[in-house]
Amino acid sequence: MQFSSEQRVTLQTVMHNFDEVEKGLSNQEAIEEANRCLYCYDAPCIQACPTGIDIPSFIKKIASGNLKGSAQTIMSSNPIGASCARVCPTEELCEGVCVLNHSTKPILIGDLQRYATDWAIQNEQVLFSKGKPNGKRVAIVGAGPAGLSAARELARFGYDVTIFEAEKEAGGLNTYGIVSFRLPQAISFWEVEQVKKLDVKIRTNVKVGEDIMPSELLNGYDAVALAIGMSKVPSLHIEGENLDGVYDAIDFVKKTKSQALTTDFVGKKVAIIGAGNTAIDGATCSVRLGAENVKILYRRTREEMTAYDFEYEFAKQDGVEFRWLTAPTRIIGDEQGKVVGIECMRMALSEPGSDGRRKTVPLKGSEFTISVDAVVKAIGQERYVTLIEQFNLTHADGVVLINKDTFQTSNPKVFACGDVVFGKGQGEAMVVTAAQQGKETAYNIHLQLKKEAIETA
Repeated sequence: MQFSSEQRVTLQTVMHNFDEVEKGLSNQEAIEEANRCLYCYDAPCIQACPTGIDIPSFIKKIASGNLKGSAQTIMSSNPIGASCARVCPTEELCEGVCVLNHSTKPILIGDLQRYATDWAIQNEQVLFSKGKPNGKRVAIVGAGPAGLSAARELARFGYDVTIFEAEKEAGGLNTYGIVSFRLPQAISFWEVEQVKKLDVKIRTNVKVGEDIMPSELLNGYDAVALAIGMSKVPSLHIEGENLDGVYDAIDFVKKTKSQALTTDFVGKKVAIIGAGNTAIDGATCSVRLGAENVKILYRRTREEMTAYDFEYEFAKQDGVEFRWLTAPTRIIGDEQGKVVGIECMRMALSEPGSDGRRKTVPLKGSEFTISVDAVVKAIGQERYVTLIEQFNLTHADGVVLINKDTFQTSNPKVFACGDVVFGKGQGEAMVVTAAQQGKETAYNIHLQLKKEAIETA
């Protein structure tokens, strides 16, 4: 594509807009912050971390200048600790329970975690080594946070591990699904390399169920870990979804992560449908692509919004508007089939149902139209039901059912972790939680295969 000189300047501006927003701590700031820590013996921050990082220990190592030891402490507990340093809702987790909340302000645990892992990245550190080969093979489907965590732990136990990944690059959500200005791809790629250096084989551009069948994995490996994540955004089931200018939020963010940036949004009006973290990402990406006005439309209220508080505040700082109790009923196009508007209806909330959630009720006669040039759908994600059924696993609408103690599915040879097992009543689908589930899955595979080896000896 050829760009005019004016477009080149604009594209350069757009590219700069996707630079990482938050800057890391300086050496002096990190030392001063580390020395504020009380190094609590029974530190509540450890309990609040889903991966159980020994936070006082890694902070103390920063204070003493042992940055490699600090990074090892972090990454030993959390194989994607560099990414989590940037995307974890620390104010709700470790920092939220810091004892200094009662007197001054909490230790900046996330920033210190980033400081240590950034040092390891910049100094090209290899933090772990593989275990002695034990002759067992494990296949992992999906190279996202859960799959990489499981692979790292299994390799340290001595397993021959192969990950099958449908995308061009490994890393899953961290590589493709979290905006660059919060999590640059280079961070995710370093974590992938840490896993590869343990002789884990990662076969990218391989779709299980198409390029290789589940039966081949079940027959060729001693165990299989399913860490397939989620699929595309579902349909809105309204008129106009196929118009030019309607985007799937997952694909939309993915393109910005792959440097497929465009000037098409410059000066445009954009509507985002949904109010989760992906909707926030779609909105803030639109702003950085040069959109003149960005509105998030949500059929419920701020209280029901699933996006993290810090994401919400970030979007407001970017000038994103929020229209609560607003549901789209039709996307309007012009004669050329391009989006020119979105028809909406005002909603009201009913009393809570048996599940505790309030349903939405349309208000008659409340229809109105918003002029927009683009619509980004961000109303959740579909599940890989076909693949799950190819493995012949028991599931509930795409949520694989597991033994919560062992992570085993209805097929005892298949384990599952990450988004594929997250459903109503099964915990919050955070990146850090997926990492912990990957670790626990690896431990349970190890226990199962050890048990089998003893029984057949």
